[in-house]
Amino acid sequence: MTPDQPAIAFDEALPISAHVEEIAEALRSHQVLVVAGETGSGKTTQLPKICLLAGRERIGHTQPRRIAARSVAARMAEELGEDLGRTVGFQVRFSSQRSRDTRIKVMTDGILLAEISHDRDLRRYDTIIIDEAHERSLNIDFLLGYLRQLLPRRPDLKVIVTSATLDAERFARHFADAAGTPAPVIEVSGRLFPIELRYRPQDEDDGRGKRGAEAWQGVVDAVDEAQRDGPGDVLIFLPGEREIREATEALRKAHHAAGTDILPLFARLSAAEQARVFAPSQGRRVVLATNVAETSLTVPGIRYVIDTGLARVKRYSVRNKVEQLQVEKIAQSAANQRAGRCGRVADGVCFRLYAEDDFARRPAHTDPEILRASLAAVILRMKALGLGAVEDFPFLNAPPPKTISDGYQLLGELGAVDEGNALTPLGHELAKLPIDPKIGRMILAARDHGCLREVLVIAAALSVVDPRERPQAQAGTADQQHALFRGGEQDQHSEFLWFWHLWQAFDDIQRHQGSSKQRQWCKTHFLSPLRMREWRDIHSQLHTLCAEHGWKENTVAAHYDAIHKALLAGLLGHIGCRVEEAQSVRGQPAGAYLGARGIKFWPHPGASMGKKAGKWIVCAELVDTSRLFGRCLARIEPEWLEAVGAHLLKRQV
Repeated sequence: MTPDQPAIAFDEALPISAHVEEIAEALRSHQVLVVAGETGSGKTTQLPKICLLAGRERIGHTQPRRIAARSVAARMAEELGEDLGRTVGFQVRFSSQRSRDTRIKVMTDGILLAEISHDRDLRRYDTIIIDEAHERSLNIDFLLGYLRQLLPRRPDLKVIVTSATLDAERFARHFADAAGTPAPVIEVSGRLFPIELRYRPQDEDDGRGKRGAEAWQGVVDAVDEAQRDGPGDVLIFLPGEREIREATEALRKAHHAAGTDILPLFARLSAAEQARVFAPSQGRRVVLATNVAETSLTVPGIRYVIDTGLARVKRYSVRNKVEQLQVEKIAQSAANQRAGRCGRVADGVCFRLYAEDDFARRPAHTDPEILRASLAAVILRMKALGLGAVEDFPFLNAPPPKTISDGYQLLGELGAVDEGNALTPLGHELAKLPIDPKIGRMILAARDHGCLREVLVIAAALSVVDPRERPQAQAGTADQQHALFRGGEQDQHSEFLWFWHLWQAFDDIQRHQGSSKQRQWCKTHFLSPLRMREWRDIHSQLHTLCAEHGWKENTVAAHYDAIHKALLAGLLGHIGCRVEEAQSVRGQPAGAYLGARGIKFWPHPGASMGKKAGKWIVCAELVDTSRLFGRCLARIEPEWLEAVGAHLLKRQV
């Protein structure tokens, strides 16, 4: 132990503590180690301490989510008896707490990926832990492929991959040595007490077709049953924030919850609200969570899990060039992860709100993100790093050829690659921006069109969830309040400019009012303070990015044309020309637009422009729900397309 190293102790109650010496020895004698074990085994918090014990000095520890990175770092610092930021620090997208003494840096996998661009061999680390690798996000798969290529160049680098038991062998084979011998796998069993499964199937519509309390009766009944069963906290898994809000309301209206704390847990909660979930509590708690609590975080004291069997999954449709965020049934492995969250303090009970034969019919694993995402950003990053063709990169699952060609097509649309798929000068610029390529393209165009100030605000807004709130009981009042930010007559031709007008109004409040007045202002105008804050955070990040590149914001207000030409540069695939009524297909509603590549879409029902949208429009996103809808619309002139999309035009004389 080095003189300034804190005292390291291991909690004997954690299953991994029985394997400390075995893991430390394996780390000394192998370059790659796979540690497998169910949730709650202590892998996440204890492995970095074992690395310190084994003499490792600079440990990078990745987490799939921001909420987990922050809480894991705080937990480890507490166990070492230190303040956060000394031996253990963390870095996530918008905040960081570390120092020159930091030896364990907990970060999101996206942060480590961004570091590759200026530290190709990751020299600042001697050990890298990729935690929760079984989640198989795009970032995790990219890191696993990159590390496999890096290890021969960095024989001193140690890599630990942690995974749920089922996937461990696949990772071991991925990191096989030159002789083909798989990396060693150390199994650390996780569950301490037996778990009883109780199936409580609901109506077929899974609560999605009903509204109000009726939709959540199954959840309320399961909480009732758990509370009759005996002491212990309850963890409920729901697909998203909206469902958490609705189920919370239903539980509060069911008066059995007197004396019970009902606590939400999702990634966008403030740090203080997240901390309430992990703080010790005297009363009984019901925690309502998205799948953020499935693997990354261990909520203490849970004895009952209620699993709706659903999650929101992002899927990219190559045919429509649309990202679909839809509620889907979770895979068996995810259901087992959820069940594993109870049974750590006493015998656990998991209520599954679906039938046992439904569980048996589900796929064994969730599709890795690389098989259901757009690859444009991955291809751009790989080309900038000189990592060769995406087809040849050692991904665990090779992406389908049609997804690869779609990624190249989008980059071609943005002007980032030429006809031979080589990076253009604009593509090199785009690769330096660690943001979605479409947003990056808008910012580069705004720099050239002299409208950077306005476009940074709009681009930041497009990167977060819409801050507008529209409770059903007050929908009309909410619409009236939101309409206050539509601007003058010309600006009402664009829903993008709504964000600019809101930003200016809120900026004024921020400058002259305290935080409680700001929250009250948001409430009056039916806006989420949390999302407004996230919008400001992202804007600040984009603003800093531009300052680093020496790009100055315009001091004179930009014209409608300039702003929308810049937005159009990133959204050429989202233009539409109104279909004349005579050409409408019978049985389809009127008002359709013909989009790029022959797709047909309609203005979103909540669009303020609606029927007044004009002949030619651009929209921020296309969303495939009951039909293909365009969200956030603006009227454009067809001649702008000729200027902005010149590299895509085919001319015939």
